[in-house]
Amino acid sequence: MLTKNEDAALVLGCERRIINAWPALSTLVVGDWVLRFANGYSGRANSATPLSHGAELDAEMLDLIAELYRADGLTPAIRLTPLVAEATRAAVLERGYRIKDKSFGLIAPLAGLGASEEAALQIEARPSLEWTAGVAALQSGNKTHVGNLAAIVEKVRLPAGFATWLVEGEAVAFGMSVAERGMAEIGLICVHPDHRGHGFGRKIVQGLMGWAAAMGCSEAYLQVEQGNVVALNLYGSLGFRQLYQYETRILDI
Repeated sequence: MLTKNEDAALVLGCERRIINAWPALSTLVVGDWVLRFANGYSGRANSATPLSHGAELDAEMLDLIAELYRADGLTPAIRLTPLVAEATRAAVLERGYRIKDKSFGLIAPLAGLGASEEAALQIEARPSLEWTAGVAALQSGNKTHVGNLAAIVEKVRLPAGFATWLVEGEAVAFGMSVAERGMAEIGLICVHPDHRGHGFGRKIVQGLMGWAAAMGCSEAYLQVEQGNVVALNLYGSLGFRQLYQYETRILDI
């Protein structure tokens, strides 16, 4: 069983790897923080994220974050993870940042897993036009923008797997994974509404876990909204456990 110190190291490892697994179009490093910009596509790629334990933001840095995001036409957003110093967390709240969403960071061992032999599962090293269009079509809001999604996934430079599940030749479920230094992030799991309830989401996640193991990874990690009970039950049944939780806060004024 992991100790608290080991868990703290895992949190830092996951958060740093996420920057590479889900790249933004533009980034700035400000102290112990990275500011990411991607035309508003996804929260992680358009927010300020701490990259070290006890990461701090002083008044000048908070002013700069708000200014830079507004200049890019974006709402200022800060991810408050366990890496954030308590004084900085309090300062963010005092500035009026409100909760946009709350998420869990989950992690699972990959020991004993191997590449899937399911004929219906396709895993490609690069995102095809069909994959990107298929994923975007199953999203909502600004996440339906194919071009903005493509701009992010095409920037991945690490070993990656872009998964598609086929039913009679029709692509009905998608997902992706990026491997880095023994760990793999899994994300963008989505299933066409007409094909839900048949376990295709599970098949995609299992396939990507097997892919990650075959790539030499010992652990897989992912992030999921705290209110997504269906996904949490699925991931729990596949061996994922809660490693940490965080919230994304935005400034409306």
